Amino acid sequence: MPAELLAAAALLWLAAAVIALLGVGNILIRALLVLGGLAAIGAALACLPAGTAALALPTTLGDGPVLFRLSPDALWLMGFGLVPAVLACALSTPSAKGGHGWQFGAAMSLLGALGVFGLQEGAALLIAWELMSFGGALMILSERLSTSGGRPVLFMLALLEVGAVALLLAVVLLGAPAGDLRFDAFARTAANMSGGRQALIGLLILVGFGAKLGLLPFYEWFPAAYGSGSGASGAILSGVVLNAAFFGLSRGLVEWLPASTPAIGIVVVAVATVSAVLAVLYAFQQEDWRTLLSFSSAENAAIAVATLGASIMFRADAQTGLAALAWTVALLHLAGHSLAKGALFLAADSVYRAAGNYSIAHTDLLARSAWPFGLGALFAAMSLAAMPPQAGFVSEWFVFQTIFQGFHLSTLGGRLTLSIAGAGLALTAAVAFATFVKIFGIGLLGRTSRPLAAVPAGETISVALLGLCVIALAAGMPAWLPALDGTVTDLFGTHTALDMRVGWVLVPGTGAPIAPDRSFAFISPGLLAIAMPLLSLVPLALLAASRRFPVRRAAVWYGGLTQNPERASTTALTFSNALRTFYAFIYRPTLTTTRETNGQPYFVRRLVFSHDVAPIFGPYLFSPAVSLVRHLASRFGLLQSGHLNFYLALIGALLVLILALVLI
Repeated sequence: MPAELLAAAALLWLAAAVIALLGVGNILIRALLVLGGLAAIGAALACLPAGTAALALPTTLGDGPVLFRLSPDALWLMGFGLVPAVLACALSTPSAKGGHGWQFGAAMSLLGALGVFGLQEGAALLIAWELMSFGGALMILSERLSTSGGRPVLFMLALLEVGAVALLLAVVLLGAPAGDLRFDAFARTAANMSGGRQALIGLLILVGFGAKLGLLPFYEWFPAAYGSGSGASGAILSGVVLNAAFFGLSRGLVEWLPASTPAIGIVVVAVATVSAVLAVLYAFQQEDWRTLLSFSSAENAAIAVATLGASIMFRADAQTGLAALAWTVALLHLAGHSLAKGALFLAADSVYRAAGNYSIAHTDLLARSAWPFGLGALFAAMSLAAMPPQAGFVSEWFVFQTIFQGFHLSTLGGRLTLSIAGAGLALTAAVAFATFVKIFGIGLLGRTSRPLAAVPAGETISVALLGLCVIALAAGMPAWLPALDGTVTDLFGTHTALDMRVGWVLVPGTGAPIAPDRSFAFISPGLLAIAMPLLSLVPLALLAASRRFPVRRAAVWYGGLTQNPERASTTALTFSNALRTFYAFIYRPTLTTTRETNGQPYFVRRLVFSHDVAPIFGPYLFSPAVSLVRHLASRFGLLQSGHLNFYLALIGALLVLILALVLI
């Protein structure tokens, strides 16, 4: 049955892509995309915690058949990532120009992600990886929501191709010695390699998959690319596509290099921690829903990667219980992130439909929409801000409990690395809290007198459903953990996933059963979900009691002018300006004011104010690289002279060179 569901998902997505190319059947295509996603989610629910059996696909690549198998961690990440993707496909893009091009790109992205999750051969993985990137680019390009044309997408594809080349080199280095590109042979090959060669392959894997995860410096393609598309595209890219990239990184570093050195783990933790800090700092400064959420996706992916790096460090130090704990926590974190981020990306589309743009500005959207929309958006924002009792709070609580176990490591370098990582992730959590206070408080709660459209019923239901899934994941975490026990046991030889719960209480298990009263720390998200609404009755009772006493109200002083509450309210810029000033050495903010006059300096027609924050890697890494490519293109462009005799001379020179090499 699971095999049939997966086959049905692939065929439905393929059929949707074919029909989209024909340019007909908009509703039919959306139905096919949704049904394919539901089939894949059903397969994930049916196969956990065991995973699927290996299947030989009806095609060959090289000398043998192409095998397909979904491990429990692949099913976990795919299932949670597909939930917002299904809703995004059902709603489709809000852009009037997207249409069939967006649907074709969505189908390609989903097919590529399914291949990354399940294919068991290096060449097939690279094909699926490119297909996933191609689909994402098509989704964004077809929507035409950006005034900068296709440049953001070209920049995205350029950086993703850097990652693809790194993955190609890693696959070749692992497969060439044995002449076998199947993944089950990679571990045997890596076991006979030197530490330096393993470190090189580990670095290539980190670069390859990190390009799509948004690790530094690759996170700089996120804001422009996400900001050129819709929230529906963001829900797919930050959900199932991001999860597929993390699964590839985890498989590469944990399964392909099972005997990796502690140095690989230290590098992974360091890169991920710096990425998380920089990404969340830049997220806080954004004034567009999509760019803010894109930086947040890079931040949350970096948190998961930092935890994965801690797992590698613990395993290299023979701390298998802690290694399994860290690896499991990374999966929990990405599950909650997929649901919450998908909800807010769809909420961003609601803002676009209501206000005509994606700016984080006062819309009063909560007061103008049905209450389930506000509840779902609130739960999602709370989760991404790591507020209890949401899934983000539970997973980040586990992250810190795992990182703080670094004192168990035997080396001083390892202990210092995790200590510094803990401080960096604490800063990340604090700024993330302020970031989602900003996006929810200003973007949804901020009042305005402008006439705006109401949120459509479809988006209300979708955001509410994802918000409820977020709190259901948190409250039911003790019931979800057994789904990961099989793969944890296979990889680490422990039952840590089961030891992370005692009844309905969660504890930072380390591979041995432990009572809550003897644990380093423990929480019960189910009890928090019950107790916190009850505690809210206290301020509500005080508010009701205060109505019995007279309240004096006075207008706020507005500089002696007529009061305009809307103009005097907090904006996205003023909310984040203090942090921009404090971290000016990172942001390097720019402020420009331009006067437009009629030729007389004393009569100003318009005053134009603009502000921005400067990227870190753009001026020093990407701009020189672009200049170098353009310089080389101008030089090699001389070869395209258009003269037939010149081309014949080149061919003749190549023939002489080939003959000379053969004779030598």
